[in-house]
Amino acid sequence: MSRQYFATVARGLEFLAAQELKNLGSESVEPGFCGVEFEGDLNLLYRVNLWARLPFRILLRLDEFACQDAQDLYQGIQRLPWQEYLTPDYTLAVDATGKTQQLNHSHFTALQVKNAIVDQQRQQYGERSHVDTQTPDVRINVHLQRDRCIVSLDSSGSSLHRRGYRPAVGTAPLKESLAAALIHLSGWHPKQAFMDPLCGSGTLPLEACLQGLNIAPGLFRQQFGFETWPNFDAQLWQALQTEARNQQLTQLPMPIWGSDRDPDVIEQARLNATNSGVDDHIWFEAIELQDIEAPTDSGILICNPPYGERLGNAQELGHFYRQLGQVLKQRFKGWTVFILSGNKALSQSIGLKSSQRTAINNGSIPCQFLKYELY
Repeated sequence: MSRQYFATVARGLEFLAAQELKNLGSESVEPGFCGVEFEGDLNLLYRVNLWARLPFRILLRLDEFACQDAQDLYQGIQRLPWQEYLTPDYTLAVDATGKTQQLNHSHFTALQVKNAIVDQQRQQYGERSHVDTQTPDVRINVHLQRDRCIVSLDSSGSSLHRRGYRPAVGTAPLKESLAAALIHLSGWHPKQAFMDPLCGSGTLPLEACLQGLNIAPGLFRQQFGFETWPNFDAQLWQALQTEARNQQLTQLPMPIWGSDRDPDVIEQARLNATNSGVDDHIWFEAIELQDIEAPTDSGILICNPPYGERLGNAQELGHFYRQLGQVLKQRFKGWTVFILSGNKALSQSIGLKSSQRTAINNGSIPCQFLKYELY
């Protein structure tokens, strides 16, 4: 049976995520604000959670109704047949987003939804579900917008960008989902060399390696939200995981490189590579920026230098960006370079003329993904 779903994604990645969902077999795909609507069966729901690299969460749409105030919300939630999704022996949590003129506090909205559900349970069973905000069996998502309420079940559990292979992270790490998007936007393919000379704990090289070896990112996660749903199909889920493992490649045509000046951070990157089973395919080394050399005559270089927002001082970073531009210009002729920059003044210090700029957000920071063709 086909159901309606919504994939939440970072702002600016909606159309890219829509294409990914189409490639995975989704139907009626419609990109919107910070998300993509799509349709499919239970197989697709499991497959998207297992394979999609860009979304944060995959929500199963249950209902949508008119909602202006607390009474509308309570009655709308009570009309749903919660016994199909949640019995008293299952724990629950409610995430509320958005607002109406009268419902403008997410905590109150979530509390009202919880009350409506457990009141229905008491009437039916004489008992109710307990709340577990950290690891609930069923996580309910309620979104208020334009006096409408959309009710969904969160099939993912924790955010999908947390792959599960990266317990070790550096300071201000790049989200795995954003790294995957940047790699896709660069047009990189496994027959090209790939390098990140400012790799930190290795997110960009790791995501490139997973893409190059066709490794499903969901294979590293311990659990998804749908695994604790009453209708969980364990046999189907096991078959999809087996299929994904059988589709993995064992070799890359070209190696992947990552470097950073901090030896401790490079050790974190190596640990993450080991955890993801790709340590034989990535070359990590602690190298100062001024000592970096191009490992091949051509390739794709992507990096995410500090912006002066969370790491470093913008004024002090000016010299660093000028040095980065000089290293690229002198030693990476024949390469295509992409730099994610959240500071326009600093990006101008690179001293190279970009051939393309793509607006993209790194969390709450508006950035430009700059492309440089080095000849």
